[in-house]
Amino acid sequence: MGRVQVVGAAVVDGSGRDPVNVDVGIEDGHITQVGAAGARGERLDADGLTMTPGLIDAHVHLGLSSPIGPQFSFGISAAEIAADIFATAGATLDAGFTTVRDTGGVDGGLVTTIAKGKVRGPRVLSCGPVQCQIGGHGYYGADWEPTELWSSHHLPGLCALSTMSGNADELRANVREAFRRGASFLKLCVTGGVVGAHDRLTDTQFTVEEIAVAVQEAAARGTYVTVHAHNSDGIRNAVEAGARCVEHGTDLDESTAALMATRDVALVPTFAVVEQLLHDTAGAGLGESTRDRVLGVRERMAEALAVAKEAGVRIGLGSDLIGPAQSRRGEELRLRAELETPMEALVAATKTNAEILGLSGQIGVIAPGAQADLVLWNGNPVEDPELFADPANAVLVLKAGRVVKDLR
Repeated sequence: MGRVQVVGAAVVDGSGRDPVNVDVGIEDGHITQVGAAGARGERLDADGLTMTPGLIDAHVHLGLSSPIGPQFSFGISAAEIAADIFATAGATLDAGFTTVRDTGGVDGGLVTTIAKGKVRGPRVLSCGPVQCQIGGHGYYGADWEPTELWSSHHLPGLCALSTMSGNADELRANVREAFRRGASFLKLCVTGGVVGAHDRLTDTQFTVEEIAVAVQEAAARGTYVTVHAHNSDGIRNAVEAGARCVEHGTDLDESTAALMATRDVALVPTFAVVEQLLHDTAGAGLGESTRDRVLGVRERMAEALAVAKEAGVRIGLGSDLIGPAQSRRGEELRLRAELETPMEALVAATKTNAEILGLSGQIGVIAPGAQADLVLWNGNPVEDPELFADPANAVLVLKAGRVVKDLR
């Protein structure tokens, strides 16, 4: 699109301010003005709709769009895995998410394929393969399979879930390889996880010194480390080592939250995946034991959210959905709106997530100079957050000024 004037919408700009009815001007993929202005270019009538910034999901797994068990036991062809990933990328746009941070599962080839416009999808920032401790969270090979064979499950250029490290030197080599393959940040697993094969949530993984190696390598490239972490011991290790963000944070305690706030370490809770695994474990290609592991996690994660908020921690938003059922990514905002206000959930999914991704002012806000990533909703999701959960309510989606979905 060239010059466009969007008129008639109630604009929720991502700052937390109440909606206002103003025109929004777009040119060359960027927002040029917000407010009354002379008509310029094409007029897009949005009367009765609500405009928000394009949503941002700070914790996705596009590479885990097939049932996980069959995918990592060679039960699904590479072609089908690719088809599932591409379908999820398109569904993500359709749900109103114009930017995602992939926290493990895709290789650099998918990122560039979407960026070139060969496949419909959001803007993707990726860590490449997750960095994991040998025998720790992120390893899904058979018990009999030697660790060194795990990388044979990767599909270079498409799907690469994790790499294993036994010591600091191996971790340094693996993170350098991740950057070579296109990673824009790093993710380490520093505790066990819910979807785990060889670990427990109470486990801590990697030492402070090992995590610091990854932090050092990331800093050398002007980027950062985020960590998968459920228990406070693992979170504290990561914060002490210099990590900038924590995913999940299920059992975060007050003293560790205070440390995170002091060090300006962000938290990205992930409620949608917990609901997914409680209600449709089999749909993700996982066994009933996974459901047993997730029992009680939602309640503890909600408590951790309150603890982090009280401490002044910056809190983003991520869905962490896995398997084929990733079309209702906006469920994460609906669930957060039950614990906070709908406006707070929206700000977390826009302005705050943009800050966490290092793209503050560029995305996640409706303001002059920002990318024209916009969603027009059928109704007002700040008044009725159920609207976020159903992709059909995102009737018009623009990514960098281009219409990528139009149900009007």
